[in-house]
Amino acid sequence: MKAAKLFVKCLENENVEFIFGIPGEENLDVMDALLDSDIQFITTRHEQGAAYMADVYGRLTGKPGVCLSTLGPGATNLVTGVADANMDNAPLVAIAGQAGTSRLHKESHQVVDLVSMFKPITKYAAQVLEPDTIPEIVRKAFKLAEAEKPGATFIDLPENIVELNSLESPLPVSINRLTFADKALVNEAAQLVKKAKNPLILVGNGAVRSRASHDIKTFVDTHKIPVVNTFMAKGIIPFSHDMAMGTAGLQKGDYENGGFAKADVIICVGFDMVEYHPHLWNPNREHTLIHIDTKKAEVDSCYIPHIELIGNIGKNFALLGEALTELCAGAVQKTNIDFLLRNAMVDEMNRCRDSSAWPMLPQKIIWDLRTAMNASDIAISDVGSHKMWMARMFRCDQPNTCIISNGFAGMGIAVPGAVAAKLAYPNKGVVAVTGDAGFMMNSQEIETAIRCQTPIVILIWNDSQYGLIEWKQQRRFGRSAYIDFKNPDFVQYAKSFGAEGVRIESANQLLPELEKALELNTVTVIDCPVDYSQNDRLTALLGNVLSEIEG
Repeated sequence: MKAAKLFVKCLENENVEFIFGIPGEENLDVMDALLDSDIQFITTRHEQGAAYMADVYGRLTGKPGVCLSTLGPGATNLVTGVADANMDNAPLVAIAGQAGTSRLHKESHQVVDLVSMFKPITKYAAQVLEPDTIPEIVRKAFKLAEAEKPGATFIDLPENIVELNSLESPLPVSINRLTFADKALVNEAAQLVKKAKNPLILVGNGAVRSRASHDIKTFVDTHKIPVVNTFMAKGIIPFSHDMAMGTAGLQKGDYENGGFAKADVIICVGFDMVEYHPHLWNPNREHTLIHIDTKKAEVDSCYIPHIELIGNIGKNFALLGEALTELCAGAVQKTNIDFLLRNAMVDEMNRCRDSSAWPMLPQKIIWDLRTAMNASDIAISDVGSHKMWMARMFRCDQPNTCIISNGFAGMGIAVPGAVAAKLAYPNKGVVAVTGDAGFMMNSQEIETAIRCQTPIVILIWNDSQYGLIEWKQQRRFGRSAYIDFKNPDFVQYAKSFGAEGVRIESANQLLPELEKALELNTVTVIDCPVDYSQNDRLTALLGNVLSEIEG
């Protein structure tokens, strides 16, 4: 069997559904082999878009998203999306063509040491030097990409190797089952929680990856311990739940308003340190920490767990709940933690829900967006000022319905990410929530969406500048520098791709346009002017001090 065909057979063996990428000279044999495969190749307009698609596909499905490029500049264009997936623990396998091995030892056209380049931003990077090693390398790449904590892996395919023949075949896919924590440790953790006056649960992205939402909700229903979530764990319990505190992780003020200041025991469930560093919520190292995760805790002076329950997150959390129920004879836990974060958010959204202010208030945009979308629909947030508003204000009742890049936090993820989300879940409404700057970084993927018949809605928060940077410059220096730019006519821009384009011209127009767009069987770009002068209000109201201010 030709090595290129063997490589594709190995991908089929891993149940790969889509490959996102761009054909090139050095991956010609693989592209030809894919013509005889059930794997759907999604031709993108930029390799960064391909990597972001694979990134979001991996986050949503738990299966590695796959992206492919040619050598040199094609591979370097993958880097941002691959790094984003790796830091946010999304399973991804990146593949790049490479020059023939006969010229890798010297200066040669478009040749870069790709394995060395990808090693710092992946869990595993390897070059195929013999066709017979393909099954092992592919199996290892997928196994490590999926293994907790998930991340990115990379395979380098020299063009002359895939032209050779091999008698090998794909390797069996092994199933990994996480273990349960030691019962004595579970009981010790239950004793700590029972003795606590003000326990608090901090839930991170790992709980979403582990599909632990049901077990966490069952625990909270029984023991009435407040839950605060990170950006990437939005919806882990419904926001409508009376123990849902809201989202923390924006600033140091969340120490008080997120309940950490009053908490004595904090149960950290699937907590990834990259999201919300412990020095912000455990600055004095005074909290007793219980670490429930698939991996042992990262070593950090502000994060030294008293007990670590390692293995299956949901099952270990359920065991803790059962042990606590036995100790408390079924009684619920009491807490004196104030729901400041939640209450302030609810009050603020109610204050702005009927606002006619123009340009539109971020609060009103989010209110209308949440109203238009079903609970199971998916919002993909880009990076910028709108991200902090989405993180704070967008209410989620289900996990993985608001995707926020929060580790590497790469701009440009929303549009390609929305395409991947629609491919993964064609029956769900999908909205890319993006600033005008982030939109223009990968707006070319509108053509991909149209061609692949993935009807998505792109909601642009338009302020004609790098708004988040301008805000930070003003706060630090009292003036701004080099943040302004001019946008194209987004309506005409959308129509040039064959998409629908809508410009919002009054505050009461957005909701009906969103509802209409979610029903259309095409891509719709909505250009919505936003007033980011409200950023200071968000900081004051929800981050530093919970006081009423005019705005």
